[in-house]
Amino acid sequence: MDEITLSVNWLAVAVGAFLSFLMGWLWFSPKFLGKPWAAGVGIDIEAADNKPPAAAMVTQLLGTIMLAWLVGITAVTSSLLTLLLVVITFTLLSASQGLFIKKSIAAILIEQGYVVAMAIIMVVVQGVL
Repeated sequence: MDEITLSVNWLAVAVGAFLSFLMGWLWFSPKFLGKPWAAGVGIDIEAADNKPPAAAMVTQLLGTIMLAWLVGITAVTSSLLTLLLVVITFTLLSASQGLFIKKSIAAILIEQGYVVAMAIIMVVVQGVL
């Protein structure tokens, strides 16, 4: 258990998770990729009452923290290729779910691009801090 907690740079985990979560607000905003994503999943992003569901936001935040922690573990163990394998696995499994529920290819690429961008930010933060 020590290998997943003791040597991890918790500041880098926190900063990476925070920056990645904030990037999601920009990524899915109407000014960036929000409009094509919303069209691809069948929601009206411009609707006044269309706020992100609280449960979805909490789940996203928890997942972001877990990914940042995983990046922190792979940084300590010099396992960048393992991280690459994990990110590819996450994106493929999530993309398959999108295909099953018939999201547009654009929406799937936007969602999976966000996961890859999050991982890149987290790796950079681990390298800097």
